[in-house]
Amino acid sequence: MKRDMGNSMAVFEEFRIRRHYDEAKEKWYFSVVDIVAALTEQIDYQKARKYWNKLKERLVREGSQSVTNCHQLKLEAADGKKYFTDVADVETILRLVQSVPSKKAEPIKLWLARVGYERLEEINDPEKALNRSREYWQKHGRSQKWIQQRMLGQETRNKLTDYWSKSGVKEGDEFAILTNIIHSEWTGLSVKEHKNLKGLKTQNLRDHMSEAELIFTALAELSTRQIAESENTQGFDENKSPAKRGGRIAKDARKALEAKTGKSVVTGENFLPAGDTQKKLKR
Repeated sequence: MKRDMGNSMAVFEEFRIRRHYDEAKEKWYFSVVDIVAALTEQIDYQKARKYWNKLKERLVREGSQSVTNCHQLKLEAADGKKYFTDVADVETILRLVQSVPSKKAEPIKLWLARVGYERLEEINDPEKALNRSREYWQKHGRSQKWIQQRMLGQETRNKLTDYWSKSGVKEGDEFAILTNIIHSEWTGLSVKEHKNLKGLKTQNLRDHMSEAELIFTALAELSTRQIAESENTQGFDENKSPAKRGGRIAKDARKALEAKTGKSVVTGENFLPAGDTQKKLKR
């Protein structure tokens, strides 16, 4: 099963906006706090969340229907887990935008209109979603070699999560726990610890991995899937063992490479904009 890599996340300037497309209703739902962060140009998620909570209280007092029209969906947070998050469709978001004094109001309106159209394009031609991801990474300085490895790694990841879904593993917390088992085994760090090492907050860890980190992540996930398939593991508990053994295969390969090169595969380097951190990956 191929996935639209841009389905759960979109980018407005430097802000990443979580989103969900409801196939039945044919509607986009956007994370309200992410939209508020972009409007207020607030990179601190907790401050943006507090701003939204205060705005929500004011709108309720004023009798605004905008808050009533918001719903909650489970969206992935910075720690890789999914939590219930306030979301709204484009029509409601446009009304909320009017409640926030911001020079970004008009650009966001245009952006909302564009991403809605892009989704229709991607339904008819999924390759467009892949091309947009490629363009995003190119714009942010990734090499062609890195982009190729990132996309191959995503395909490997998708095949693993497809297997998990078919074998009865629940998307969300169970996916996150198994992913963390794999990651901890091959890197020696949890996903959260690896993000902290790189100085990341809400950013996607894989978008800030080196080429080597991407390759070993893919090896760990490929090994996990093939072990699980060979043993026909079913359910969350049974899939823990393949996750650990798949991660161990990548760990052994990592240690062998590090012994030859004298360099650590797992690093604190990243692709954050200049000024955000001193640890930068070579382009």
